[in-house]
Amino acid sequence: MKIAIIGGTGALGGALAKRLSAAGIETVIGSRDAGKAESFASEIGSTIRGADVTGCAMAEAAEQADVCFVTVPYAAHAGTLAAIKPAVQGKIVVDATVPLQPPKVGTVQLPSAGSAAAEAAAVLGDSVRLVSALQNIGAAKLEKAADIDADVLVCGDDGEAVEAVRALLEKIGLRSWHAGPLANSAATEAMTSVLIQLNRRYKFADAGFRITGEMRKPND
Repeated sequence: MKIAIIGGTGALGGALAKRLSAAGIETVIGSRDAGKAESFASEIGSTIRGADVTGCAMAEAAEQADVCFVTVPYAAHAGTLAAIKPAVQGKIVVDATVPLQPPKVGTVQLPSAGSAAAEAAAVLGDSVRLVSALQNIGAAKLEKAADIDADVLVCGDDGEAVEAVRALLEKIGLRSWHAGPLANSAATEAMTSVLIQLNRRYKFADAGFRITGEMRKPND
């Protein structure tokens, strides 16, 4: 499986690319600036032994990959989706976008469509297997070598696509949960602003969420 990180030279995308590469997963970094993507891929390759990582323009990266992660700022969201749309038809696209609107990033401000994921679905169309994930895991957490002390909530209407993404996240040390349909991405996106507030108020370096509780046995 080959993974594309669209927006892979940014903080979140870059951290994800490094983590995938360290796990031995073939990765292609996509950027509006192909030269910047190539340079960053070379940097990863020089620091992570055996990394299979390349860089190129966004549309080309999406064309090469089996699964695409979209890790761009909200301001670039619509334009990025339009650019990769032809290349991702029939593929799994994982949207990690949070609709933060500076300067009030600590206040929930969801778009009129309900969520960034809902906007992505409208742009990409029904043929794309859209999954929402990683909104609540900061780049600093992904940079760490050890398993991450926070959970990932994964939303999507295609159950097989959700489980494929969860399996991929497990390979890079992330515990995840299927949190329901794509519409529930509104909650996971909103929680990012809540985490920003907690970081500010209590001086956390990078707050996260954990799902707790005891699972019932099959016959309970």
